Amino acid sequence: MTPPHRVVVLALDGVYPFELGIPNRVFGTARSRYEVLTCSADGEPVTTSADFSVAVGHGPEVLATADTVVLPPFDISLVRRGLPPKLEAALAAVPPGTRIVSICTGAFVLAAAGRLDGRRATTHWALADTFRAWFPAVHLDPDVLFVDDGDLLTSAGAASGVDVCLHVVRQDHGTAVANDVARACVVPPWRDGGQAQYIQHPVPEEQANGTSATRHWALERLHEPLSLAELAGHARMSLRTFARRFNEEVGTSPGRWLIQQRIARARHLLETTDLAVDDVAAQVGFATGTSLREHLHAAIGVTPLAYRRTFRGAGVE
Repeated sequence: MTPPHRVVVLALDGVYPFELGIPNRVFGTARSRYEVLTCSADGEPVTTSADFSVAVGHGPEVLATADTVVLPPFDISLVRRGLPPKLEAALAAVPPGTRIVSICTGAFVLAAAGRLDGRRATTHWALADTFRAWFPAVHLDPDVLFVDDGDLLTSAGAASGVDVCLHVVRQDHGTAVANDVARACVVPPWRDGGQAQYIQHPVPEEQANGTSATRHWALERLHEPLSLAELAGHARMSLRTFARRFNEEVGTSPGRWLIQQRIARARHLLETTDLAVDDVAAQVGFATGTSLREHLHAAIGVTPLAYRRTFRGAGVE
C-alpha cells in the first residue's frame, strides 16, 4: 500500500488554537489519505493566544519527513520581520520542493525566511500594509482568500485556513473527496469571492436586498449565456448598482464569478462523467470546447483531458 501523505504542522509560540486544529480536522477527515503530525521548532510545548499551552508530539526533526508543511498563524503582537534562530533552523530542515501552506500570519514566517521573494502570496487584509513594507519583494494580493503558487500556498485569516486545506485535498484527490471532507466538517466546499467582503467599510452600506438570490438563480442556469443585464434584471437593480453590490458582497465581478463557477462545474463533470469536452462546455455555459480549454488552462494550467486523466486514470480518452 502507498503510505499516506504526511502533513507536518509547525506550531509556533502564540499560535491560535482554532487554526492550529484546522489541518488535523480537514486532512484527518480524508480517511487514510493523510497522516498529520504536529511539532514545534524545538520539541518543547508552545504557548497559545489563549490561556493555555500545547504539548506537541514531535520535535523539528519530523519536518525533514514531510510531504506538506503547514504554518498556522500566531498572535499578531508577536509578528516580527526576522526569524528566531530555532525557527530558522527548523525551516531549513524542510526539503526543497516540499509543499508549504501558511495560514494568516504564517505568511510572515515564510517571507522572513525569503521563501516568498518574487512569488504571489496573501495574508490577513489588516496586516497587508505592514507586510508590503517589510517584504517588498513579495507580490502580495490581500483581496483573495488564498493563493496557490505551486509548492507555496498562503491564505488569509482564520477560516481561510479551512479553504486552503480543502483546496489541497481537492488538488490531491479531486472534487468528490474534497466535498465529502467539507460535508463531514460541516463547512462549504468552496467559498466565493475574497477578503474584500470581510473588510469593514468606513461608510455604512445602503439598506437594500443583496445579490445572494441572484447568485443561486445563476448557478441553476450556468448552461445559459447569462449577461450582466440579465443578472441585474433578476436582482431588480441597475447595472451599476448590481455590479457594485456584487463586488462588495462577493469580492469579485459578476463576470469573473461566473467563469469561476463554470470552471468548478466543468471540473466536477470531467471527474465524474464520460461526457466529451464539447458537451461539458455546453453544460457549463462555455460556447465551445475550445473556450473551455482556454479557461481551464488559464485557471489551473492543464487541458480538460489532462485534468480528467489525473483524477480518473491514464486510460481515459
